[in-house]
Amino acid sequence: MDTSLYTLLERQASARGEQTYLYWRDEELSYAAFAHQVRQAAHGLRARGVGHGDKVALLLANCPEFLTAFFACAALGAVAVPINPRLKAEEVQYILQNSDSVLLIVAAELLPIVGPGLAGCPGLRQVLLVGTAAVSSIDLPVQPFRSLREGPADSLSVTVTPDDIASIIYTSGTTGRPKGVLLSHGNYLFDVWSYATACQISAHDRLLCMLPLFHVNAQVASVLSALYQGGALILLEGFSPREFLPALERYRATSFSAVPTIYAILNDLPDAAQYDLSNLRVCICGAAPMPVEVFERFEQSYKAFILEGYGLSEGTCVSTLNPLDGRARKIGSIGVALPGQEVRIVDEQGQPLPAGAVGEIVIRGPNVMQGYYKNPEATAASIRDGWLYTGDLGSCDAEGYFFIVGRKKEMIIRGGENIYPKEIEEVLYRHPAVAEAAVVGLPDPVWGEQVAAFIVVRPDSAVTAEALISHCQAHLADFKCPRVVAFTTALPKTATGKIQKNRLVEQYRHETAS
Repeated sequence: MDTSLYTLLERQASARGEQTYLYWRDEELSYAAFAHQVRQAAHGLRARGVGHGDKVALLLANCPEFLTAFFACAALGAVAVPINPRLKAEEVQYILQNSDSVLLIVAAELLPIVGPGLAGCPGLRQVLLVGTAAVSSIDLPVQPFRSLREGPADSLSVTVTPDDIASIIYTSGTTGRPKGVLLSHGNYLFDVWSYATACQISAHDRLLCMLPLFHVNAQVASVLSALYQGGALILLEGFSPREFLPALERYRATSFSAVPTIYAILNDLPDAAQYDLSNLRVCICGAAPMPVEVFERFEQSYKAFILEGYGLSEGTCVSTLNPLDGRARKIGSIGVALPGQEVRIVDEQGQPLPAGAVGEIVIRGPNVMQGYYKNPEATAASIRDGWLYTGDLGSCDAEGYFFIVGRKKEMIIRGGENIYPKEIEEVLYRHPAVAEAAVVGLPDPVWGEQVAAFIVVRPDSAVTAEALISHCQAHLADFKCPRVVAFTTALPKTATGKIQKNRLVEQYRHETAS
């Protein structure tokens, strides 16, 4: 039985040897070769003072170095802290500080952006650089990542248990600051077993990954599922409409996981019919509800089979999926609970609701996170009596299929990225011309939702929409910044002073339709 992500890798490397695990650009890396690189990197990190429980931040786009570092941390019992490379310097600085990271592995092109803020991270001891960049402005030891491969590659004897933390995944919170989701090795191992079993992944599968590796979707549905079942991982740098279909054909991919935005974009590609996608077995959709129109159009155009599912970082990745075991696939549903997991619809008191009733989706199982890092209050609010309260509203039919009907939280999902209005509102309030701000999600046919900001300007002040968007872009990742800025003389509020965001959306729809 695997006790950690590293023992999983070593088991498969011993069993599979020279079988290809990773396809990257024009390169192929066998199971044995990948395990060799991971062992070298683990020894290299240990020589630089990284030990059990230490936090190692990964600020990288999709690349083999990310995978090597992630598993090297697992081998040492260290904790990987993947960071979205699209975040701005102050956002990265907050995560580095909050996570207590001692070492940062960063892409060369990102170092000039985040470098000046590293001085505000007193716990950070050193930096490893993937690529080359000028480092004169950084008052920290900087070494090339490739230097990790200069040491030994013998087996490591570190004891890592399923209860040890494997990663801290930062996800936005209603407080405006991201929260660190603590995922153990046991969380990962269970969820990948649950997912791979439901998807019937086998050693014959080639899983294409174009989703970002800092996200649990890519980690579980692609990286670990391929490894767990002895298949192959096809890693792309990201999603490019021009390159995606050729990659599916070239590598003979059998499956991929994507968000609804990607499916909507693929639906508009004019030359899909020229590619041989006959190897494609199943396409997974998650991260946001899939519009039925997009779903049906994709299957008609690509002759491919979509399985829609549901999950969140706090549940490691996946908790429900439409079944492949002969039961019906219900379009518009997020499917049934995965093996070993319990999913319920409950009322405000946490009591189970009957079929068809709308309530909050709650999840229980070995995939539920260990908590939020250094945030016991948020942990207690999210995990009650062993159940993870998702904040999403849904229903369940008599056959056990779940349907999302809305979100209890104010989260906006744009292209699969989770965005919380509070964080954006706080930035907007920092502009001297803004008296009041309310951020909501507006429906979008491609992105699912777009960020919209409703602004009340201070008396005797003036500001343009473009100026406010630029202000946000200076402090937030681009995907969080408003695409719509609307000015109003007052925000609708309840008697207690709470802004009625649903009325804002209704008013905007009425005004734009007229």
